[in-house]
This record gives sequence, C-alpha cells and structure tokens, in this order.
Amino acid sequence: MADLKPAPAVGVLTLELRIVGAHSLKEKRHVVKGLKDRLRANHNVAVSEIDYHDVWQRSLIAAVTVSPDRIRAEQVLQGVEKEAASILGGMLAETAIEWLA
Repeated sequence: MADLKPAPAVGVLTLELRIVGAHSLKEKRHVVKGLKDRLRANHNVAVSEIDYHDVWQRSLIAAVTVSPDRIRAEQVLQGVEKEAASILGGMLAETAIEWLA
C-alpha cells in the first residue's frame, strides 16, 4: 500500500497598490522595489510586478510560494500579506490568493 503524502501547494498572493503620492514612475518604482526586496528577504517568496508597469500611481504585485503542503503555504502567504499591509498602510487597495496546485 502506498503512503499518502500531502500534495505540494503553489500559492499566488496578488497585492494591488494605489500609490497616490507618486508623481513619477521613479517614485512608484522606489515604493515597489522596497516592498519586493523586503518580502523576498523576510518570507523567501518570489515577487514580481505583474501589471501597471507604466502607470505612476498603481501597481499589481504577485508573491509566489511553493510548499510541501497547503497549510504551510497559507501561513507563508498570510505572513506576506500582513507585512505588506504594515509597510503600505492605505496604499494596499486589494489582495487575493490563488492556488495553482
């Protein structure tokens, strides 16, 4: 009889940012880069800006984790969301989690 192991999980957290104080792409990229660097360093996730590249006051960021099980993946993504909210405050407009596996 085969051992039943939990299925690996791939989770994607999207973070929509509204950066109302940005008056240039340079200002926006400063905020986005700082957020991406901190999330990568503190949570060991892959992070990328996935939309609104040429819009000054808006960004869509994705953080991805791969884990041996969904419970651990959820914990990681919840930690990422909590830290993003503490960094961004009112600039964090919306979040969503999607499961790929």
